Amino acid sequence: MSTPLEISGNTSVCGVIGDPVEHTVSPAMHNAAFSALGLDFVYLPFRVAKKDLSDAVQGMRALNIRGLNITIPHKVKVMPLLDEIEAQARAIGAVNVIVNDGGRLKGYNTDAEGFLRTLKEQGVAVRGKTAVILGAGGAARAVSWALAEAGAALIILNRTPGKAVELAGDIARAAGHPAEALQLNAKNLVTALERGHILVNTTSVGMSPETGETLVKRDMIKPRHIVVDIVYNPVKTRLLQEAEKAGAGTVNGLHMLVWQGALAFEKWTGRQAPVEIMHKEALRAFGGK
Repeated sequence: MSTPLEISGNTSVCGVIGDPVEHTVSPAMHNAAFSALGLDFVYLPFRVAKKDLSDAVQGMRALNIRGLNITIPHKVKVMPLLDEIEAQARAIGAVNVIVNDGGRLKGYNTDAEGFLRTLKEQGVAVRGKTAVILGAGGAARAVSWALAEAGAALIILNRTPGKAVELAGDIARAAGHPAEALQLNAKNLVTALERGHILVNTTSVGMSPETGETLVKRDMIKPRHIVVDIVYNPVKTRLLQEAEKAGAGTVNGLHMLVWQGALAFEKWTGRQAPVEIMHKEALRAFGGK
């Protein structure tokens, strides 16, 4: 991992809070970017349980931590703890980046823009397509909002159907596009995929160490589908493996991780992020796979 040669009282601290965080490659990615631009910054992972979230945010102020990424399970619950939330993050209903300006904490959402940049980079057209979203948490909020804004119709499936209904209603109000909500089960998934063009897994199913898990069976996936998994550890999840075998297009979660991270980097530092270096370092952290 690339870090500043000397860490002093002048070093700006950034990091990620979540539970778990053991799998994260964000420190390697960001520290390589800081080093490449000669910035006196360091990035660290902090495991924060749900019950400790408020204390962690207060600690950000007390320790003068410059910036934080927010990951599972805190993207929604962190919002009331902040001093200000940008309009897009408020519309989405989730925050994944905090910037500390002299003790005033402002929340942003770079997941949505990072997701859209990923699709554009991979040549995935969105407008006029139907997207099937698995999950209704903070990441699902960003992905759903981004897809709706880009002109896709949405079908949101969640094991707890009430959360899917809530998210669909929020998206309809915020983005002005209706969204369907269904309980996540095999029957509804088959029906949704018969209509859908893009499938996005926003849940943690398939994430290390449970790498053998997937919510979607291979026979549900067709060659016309584009399958996106925001899980990035492993880079090629069981879902993506099954999609490849079914002849579908695939997009792994590492692309979104890099783009949302690059946008966060720019908010913390005011410098243009070295995206290629960040992507290369994230891949290196996974052994180049």
